[in-house]
Amino acid sequence: MTPIDYPYWVWILFFSIVLTALAVDLLIVNRKAHAPTRRETFIWATVWVSLALSFGIFIFYQFGLNHAKLFLTGYLIELSLSVDNLFVFLLIFTFFKVPKEFQHRVLFWGIMGALVMRMIMIFAGAELVERFHWIIYIFGAFLVYTGLKMFKGSDDDFEPHESFFIKLVTRNVRISKEYDGEKFITVKDGVRTGTLLLLVLITVELTDVVFAVDSIPAIFGITTDRFIIYTSNIFAILGLRTFFFLLADLADRFHYLKYGLAFILTFIGVKMLLPLIAEGLIMLVGSESESWFVGLLRRFVAHEFEQEVINISLGVVAVSIALSIALSLLLPPKRRHDEL
Repeated sequence: MTPIDYPYWVWILFFSIVLTALAVDLLIVNRKAHAPTRRETFIWATVWVSLALSFGIFIFYQFGLNHAKLFLTGYLIELSLSVDNLFVFLLIFTFFKVPKEFQHRVLFWGIMGALVMRMIMIFAGAELVERFHWIIYIFGAFLVYTGLKMFKGSDDDFEPHESFFIKLVTRNVRISKEYDGEKFITVKDGVRTGTLLLLVLITVELTDVVFAVDSIPAIFGITTDRFIIYTSNIFAILGLRTFFFLLADLADRFHYLKYGLAFILTFIGVKMLLPLIAEGLIMLVGSESESWFVGLLRRFVAHEFEQEVINISLGVVAVSIALSIALSLLLPPKRRHDEL
C-alpha cells in the first residue's frame, strides 16, 4: 500500500493527545512515587485502551475504514508484543530488586525514550522499504525465524548483567550499586553518580530497542504507512506501564500467550514473503501460461486482494491473541517437579 500524505494538524493532534496524557500521568496522578492500587490500575488500563480506540474511530471518520482496520491491526500486534515484553521487564525489576513504588517512574521515562527511538526506527525502516522494496522480504524471513524460535524459546534464563551493552555502560559510566529514592542521578563523595535506578532505566531502554527489532518489521507486514505504524506503536506502548502492574501478579497464568505471539509473527512473516513465493511459482509454471492458477497468482502480486488480506490479517491477529489468552486461563500450567 502506498502511504498517503497526512496533514500537519493530524500529527499535531496525535502528539498533543500523547503528551497531554503523559503530563497528566506524571504531574498529577503519579506526582508522588507510589505502588498503584488494583483499582487505579484497572482505571488507567481502561483509559489507555479507550484512548487508542477513540483515535482509531477518528482515523475511520477522517481517512476511511481501511486505514482504521490497519490501525487496529497494528495496535493489536504491537499491544500483544508489548505485553510479552512485560515478562522480561518483570525479570529485570526482580533481578535488580526495584521497589514497586519506583517501577512506574522507570517505565514512564522508558516510554519517553521509546517515543523518540521508535520514530527514528520506523521512519528509517519505511524509507528503506520505499527505496529498496526487496528489504520487505528480509523482514519477512526474519519474522518467520523469530516466530519459530519463540515457539521453543524462553526468557527464564535472562540475565541483565550479562548483556554486552550493560557491561559497556557500567565500564564507562559511574553507577552506584544503591538506590537513592526515585533519583536517577545522585551526588556521592562530591561526584555526580548514576543510581542503580538509572542502570535499570538503561536496561529497560535497551530491551525496548531489542523488542522493536521484532515488532516494527511485524507491522511493516501490515502496512508501510508511517503514520499508521507510528501511532499504533505509540498507543500500544503508552499503556505498557499500566499493563505491567495489571499483569505482574498474573504473569504465570498467560503461559500460552508466547505461542500465540509466535504464531502471529510467523504468519505475518509468511504473508510478507507470499508475493516473492507467488512470483517464483509464476516463473516455475511459466509466465506465459493462461491457467487460472497463474492468473490468480498475477492478481495477488498486483495487490488486487489487498482488502481481503487486511481483513484476514486483522482476524488472525485478534483470534490468535484471544485464543492464547483463553487457553492460558482454561488450562493452568503444569507444576514442575521441583515446585512440588
